[in-house]
Amino acid sequence: MKKSIFRFLNKMNKAVLPKLSDKDPTKLTKVQKAILAYRYFILTNSLD
Repeated sequence: MKKSIFRFLNKMNKAVLPKLSDKDPTKLTKVQKAILAYRYFILTNSLD
């Protein structure tokens, strides 16, 4: 159940949130860093 929720959230992240992988992480704003951390958290939990 938990894994399926994270997989759904991962699909929603891909569709809604901006892609930040092509930018330099040291030059991101705090909001962009938070978005990047959230996307990473959801991705790692959906893969477990």
